[in-house]
Amino acid sequence: MQGLFAEESLSCRAARVLVDGLNDMVLDYAIPPGMDGVTRGSRVEVPLRGRGATGTVLCLVPPEAQWGGSLRPLRRLVNEEPVVSPVLMDLAEWASRYYAVPVEQMIRCIVPEPVRQERHEEKTRKIAVLTNWPDDDKLNKINSRAPRQAHILRYLHRTTEKRAPLADLGGTAALNPCRALEKQGFVRIEEENVHRDPAGEETFAQSEPLQLNDEQELVLKAVLTATDAGDSKPMLLQGVTGSGKTEVYLQAAQHAMEQGKGVLILVPEISLTPQTMARFKSRFAEHQGSVAILHSAMSDGERFDEWHSIRRGKARIAIGPRSALFAPVQNLGLIIVDEEHDGSYKQENSPRYHGRDLAVLRARMEGAAILLGSATPSLESLQNARIGKYTLLRMDKRADGQHLPLTRVLDMRTEAKDKRNLGILSERLRMAIEDRLRKQQQVILLLNRRGFARALQCPDCGHVAHCEHCALPMTYHATENRLVCHLCGFRAVVPLCCPECSSNNILLEGYGTQKVEAVLRRCFPQARLQRVDADVTTRKNALRDILNDFRAGKTDILLGTQMIAKGLDFPRVTLVGVLNADLGLNIPDPRAAERTFQLLTQVAGRAGRGELDGEVIVQTYSPQSCAIQFARRHDTDGFAENELGLRRQFDFPPFCHMAVLTVRSPQEEMARFSLETLHKRLMSKLPPQVQVSDPLPAPIARAYGQFRYQCTFKAPSARIIADIVSAEIAAMQFGDEIIATLDIDAYSFM
Repeated sequence: MQGLFAEESLSCRAARVLVDGLNDMVLDYAIPPGMDGVTRGSRVEVPLRGRGATGTVLCLVPPEAQWGGSLRPLRRLVNEEPVVSPVLMDLAEWASRYYAVPVEQMIRCIVPEPVRQERHEEKTRKIAVLTNWPDDDKLNKINSRAPRQAHILRYLHRTTEKRAPLADLGGTAALNPCRALEKQGFVRIEEENVHRDPAGEETFAQSEPLQLNDEQELVLKAVLTATDAGDSKPMLLQGVTGSGKTEVYLQAAQHAMEQGKGVLILVPEISLTPQTMARFKSRFAEHQGSVAILHSAMSDGERFDEWHSIRRGKARIAIGPRSALFAPVQNLGLIIVDEEHDGSYKQENSPRYHGRDLAVLRARMEGAAILLGSATPSLESLQNARIGKYTLLRMDKRADGQHLPLTRVLDMRTEAKDKRNLGILSERLRMAIEDRLRKQQQVILLLNRRGFARALQCPDCGHVAHCEHCALPMTYHATENRLVCHLCGFRAVVPLCCPECSSNNILLEGYGTQKVEAVLRRCFPQARLQRVDADVTTRKNALRDILNDFRAGKTDILLGTQMIAKGLDFPRVTLVGVLNADLGLNIPDPRAAERTFQLLTQVAGRAGRGELDGEVIVQTYSPQSCAIQFARRHDTDGFAENELGLRRQFDFPPFCHMAVLTVRSPQEEMARFSLETLHKRLMSKLPPQVQVSDPLPAPIARAYGQFRYQCTFKAPSARIIADIVSAEIAAMQFGDEIIATLDIDAYSFM
């Protein structure tokens, strides 16, 4: 039989399989007779080293001659239909080449781990169905000898659908009585699938489309025209905060669904998913299960069910952050990227892809319309609109006719420090908060730094408590009474005296959200205050619950990091305070000014979204900064004109592609020497149009216990950098103690 099968395998096709977990290992396997469903994108089980493994079929090929009759057969098809569509396979292969990463890493993004590892199956439950109602005599006899059976019959008879889960009838204790009733012909026991919904038991009332203003009508018409025509030229929607972009998204999605097409909605962060989910589930409440959510904070079972609901076409709308880009939406007709400017769309670890850019590519491959929306579009997108690659759509007025909030910039250099608030709150901001609390209005305060104090420092010798593994000061967290590294997560006990000079004068320097919370509770003891940062949102649905309470008026002051700065709609907020606008300005990053402008403009847009006017107070030590002054005037066009001029002058994106090559090792000299050697080899291979910096220590020179050296590249094409640098990294054959990574179109230079 072995020889016969091997002989047959040479005449049939073989499958080239990307085996899971083997760093891009691709192996050929024979397709055995009768396994006709194997095609590109299929998930298969294969024999490997005496055990079974799973993988994804990259393509079908004739068996190569050198294999002779030794090509091993596939064991089985994991799924009857291909799990990865041809378009997503093409997208994975393109991204693999562009970002210089193994294609296996892109496949992992496309197929979530619960699906890939088959750890979860569809959840089922037993249902009792009333098939025959006994007459009074029979019911009395049943009641006399088996009261539980009679109770079950009456319960089922009272239900509208004459059926109920066994859990509602007493759980496992109800199984035997139901089986007895089944034998008597009164009940039938069935099994049904249970969808694990990330929304839980939350219900959503049907909402109706709102009346659009003239600007919204023009934008919607353009989106519907593109959707019907399958025009994938990107549309950039520049709409001020509160201009009604979400209503345009909802009506565009409704039109796409009416045309039998699927919709993909991308949001920058998980924090925005609950609000977006609620709005879409309310609008499409009559289409049960038509909206699915995908993000990493869901349980494996929820991700498994939502992903399969999308793949089978039951859910026509998929919503989620960056990873939802790869959702298997059927007959995709419209992609919406909300807050397209946000840096969260760029993945920080490998594969370092940009979700917005791959969404544009997917739309082109699928023949779908794509809408990129933001009040503060990225300079890359604005430049693409200027040169005609994107179509620019604008909404310059708020949907409710309200004015944009008045923004005041306060120079904290001239502000006298108050012992009560430690210089955290200016007198102007403190009085404004008191005024809003008196009027029973709501306040949002932004500080993009969590923890209690920025650093622990000795004033006598200057010693600062640093992380043992990273070149960063540790942040003091009062709730844990620990020093915490915000890079690697290392925790340490707070020393009672200076480790260097034994002084007892060791002090807490700077402040974070925990310290601000303490000051606010002291200044406004009657106010209902809630803090939002990564430390308080670890519990599942914690952020959703906090925001729901704030929306319901149960909270007066919402203090948080950038998690609360964008996309959220609270009509009763009339004051927004930015406690330190300088945090992101003075860092070695060409996008520092752009990020600061976007953050300030976005958080300012949370104010005055209802019937009352809004006010924004920005505290800063750099009031002359262009980013702050343009944000004060809500002048996106002016900021873009100014910043694009500077970018062009210094040849920064969007006028070039930038990449960062980082070499890291536990041994500093090894990291430095490896990068210097690689740098010399690259200088002889790269064409003249590629600019390369000298190899230097990274701005954060040590992280996670490893020393880091970097050099940067600028070129008119990212592919030039990716192809040559990745080839040289592979040729160097670094040892296990050295890791080299290349970040194409880098968003972080730290």
